[in-house]
Amino acid sequence: MTDRYAVIGNPVTHSKSPAIHAAFARETGEDIDYATLPAPLDAFECAVNAFRSGGGKGLNVTLPFKQQAARYATRLSPRARAAQAVNTLRFDADGVFGDNTDGAGLVRDLRDALGMPIGGKRVLLVGAGGAARGVIEPLLAEGPAQLVLANRTETRAMELAAAFGGRIVAASFPSLAGGRFDMVINATSASLRNDHLHLPAGVFGPGSLGYDMMYGKGETVFMAEARAAGAGRVADGLGMLVEQAAESFYVWRGVRPRTAPVLAQLRG
Repeated sequence: MTDRYAVIGNPVTHSKSPAIHAAFARETGEDIDYATLPAPLDAFECAVNAFRSGGGKGLNVTLPFKQQAARYATRLSPRARAAQAVNTLRFDADGVFGDNTDGAGLVRDLRDALGMPIGGKRVLLVGAGGAARGVIEPLLAEGPAQLVLANRTETRAMELAAAFGGRIVAASFPSLAGGRFDMVINATSASLRNDHLHLPAGVFGPGSLGYDMMYGKGETVFMAEARAAGAGRVADGLGMLVEQAAESFYVWRGVRPRTAPVLAQLRG
């Protein structure tokens, strides 16, 4: 029997995940079928229940359902518990296992694909929503010299920093002026709306990386903004997407696929 998986979200028809997981299945010889599963905003649980009752084995979860997925799961991985958000559900005899692979995907893309180790670096994470929450613990595990969380509404950054026991520093945008960082990671959805963040001068330096967790056709708004502000290097989140998908594949199948060929195919 071919095992069924899908990505659930709203909207979700644009997702690259079916192509990514089809490539992983071909490479590893795993017999799976992977599709998109659009769900009404008020019917996430009903959609998941219907997929499970139809024999579905697991789901990727995208916006806006990641926090609902965390509540739906009967067991959470430590990284999902820290994030209070789930992007991977596995259905098995013990119930529903919830995991969050976003942070692992980000770290692997930065460290392994881009050759930008996080240890000892000054890292600025912009945004205080679910995307930021999901990557904080994996970033801290890499041992940065400092992890600063900045948000337009400083109180939201302070609340999120407090949730991680003061291991990160909360900041307002104006307070960042002149505080050069080795990595600036955009965890907001500004690029999806073609909005500029307008970070203060001095955040980027000649050797710094401007990384947008979003991706699109060509350079994102944030990448262009970072380059204009002096960043030595910019990257989008397509590599993170592929890496987190590989981690989800491993959670489901116990096999870790190679990511470089799939990323090259998507870039092409």
